[in-house]
Amino acid sequence: MTYWVTVEVGTPEGAVGLDELQREGAASLLAKGLESVEAIDGPDGVEVEVADCFVGAHPEGVLLGVSVDAPALEFAEDAVRAVVTDLLEQNEPLAEWQISKCAVDLHPELAQRSLEAAGGEDAPPADPKERARRHAEARKPVDTPQLDPAEIEAMRGKIGGLAPRLKAFPVECFGYSDDEEERIVSRDDAELAAGALVYASEILVDELFQDVVTLHEESGTSVADSDGVFMVLEQLPPAYAHLYTALFAKRLTVAAVSMIEKFTRTDHAELSCVAEELLLRLLLDEALVVVDINGLLSEEIKVAWECFADQVYEDTDHEWLYQPAMDGTDEEPSLAHLGTAPMGAKDWFTPFDDRGYVHPFAAAEADGDTT
Repeated sequence: MTYWVTVEVGTPEGAVGLDELQREGAASLLAKGLESVEAIDGPDGVEVEVADCFVGAHPEGVLLGVSVDAPALEFAEDAVRAVVTDLLEQNEPLAEWQISKCAVDLHPELAQRSLEAAGGEDAPPADPKERARRHAEARKPVDTPQLDPAEIEAMRGKIGGLAPRLKAFPVECFGYSDDEEERIVSRDDAELAAGALVYASEILVDELFQDVVTLHEESGTSVADSDGVFMVLEQLPPAYAHLYTALFAKRLTVAAVSMIEKFTRTDHAELSCVAEELLLRLLLDEALVVVDINGLLSEEIKVAWECFADQVYEDTDHEWLYQPAMDGTDEEPSLAHLGTAPMGAKDWFTPFDDRGYVHPFAAAEADGDTT
C-alpha cells in the first residue's frame, strides 16, 4: 500500500532563522538525498520502496513529504524516519537538525471511525478509491451533530490558541478592535477565525501531498482524465482540470508552503500570485470545515473571515476563473485595459510585481509544461 509520510525537520534550538540561500541549500541537500534512494530496508528485513518525494524549506527548517510503498503504516513511518535521520547525519550542515514529526497523517475523526467500525458492517471499504471518496464526503460541511459542550469549549481553546502563530495578521485583521465603536467581532471570535487558518493549513498541505500521490498512481496524466479522487485539485477552477498534472500539483504544494510561511512571519504578508489567491480561497474553505465539525461555526466567525479577506485580497479577479461564462476570457488580449493580472493558468505562478516572492520551484516552468 502507498503511504504519504510527512516529516518536519527543524534547526537546532536557539538557531537564527534560515535566510533564503540557506533554505535553498538545506532543501537541495535533502532532496538530492531522497531522490537517490530507491528502497529502504525497514524493520524485520521488510523492503520499503520510495515512490516520490517533496521538499519545502522555511525559516525554521524543512518540510518533507515522502511517498512509499509499504506493507503497513508503521513500516512506512519507521523506514522514512531512518532514511531522513541518515541524511541529516551524512550532511554536516544538517547534523544537529532534529526530526520533530514523522507520521502518516490521519484525520482524527475518520481514524476513530475506522477503528470503531473495524470488523463490522460499517468497516471502511478495501478499495482505496472508495475510502478516498468517503473521506471527501466527510469533509463537506454538514449539520453538526450534538457535541459535548466541554469538548466544544476545549476545541475553541485549542484552535483559538493557534492565532498568535499567524504573525502577519493580528486579530485586528479579523474585525476586532479595542475601540468598542469600531469593533466588528469579539476578540475570542477573531482569535478562533485566525487559529482555524493555522489549524487548516497543515490539513491543506497534507491533502495536496495526497493529490500528488494520486496523480502518480492513476493512469491519467491530469485530473481531467483521471478516475482518482482529489482532495484539493478538484476544488480549483474546473475549466483547467486538464492542466492539473503531477508537476502542477507539486508546484501548487510548494506555493502553499511558501504562502503559509509568509503568514507566520512578523511582517505584513501580501499575496504574490494568482496561485496564492486560489490557495487562500481553499484555505478559508478548509478552515470553515474545521470550525464546523467542531461545533464552533457562527455568523461572527464568517464575518471575521470576510474582514480578513478584505485585508488580504486586493481584488476578486481570481473568482472569475470559477465562472463558466468567463471561460476563455482569461486569455483575451482586449481585456488588458481593465488592469487585471493575467489569469491564464500559465500565469498563475507569475509574481504580480517585483515585490512579490514566488518560490523558484513553483515559479519555474519545466520544459514542455504548459501550466
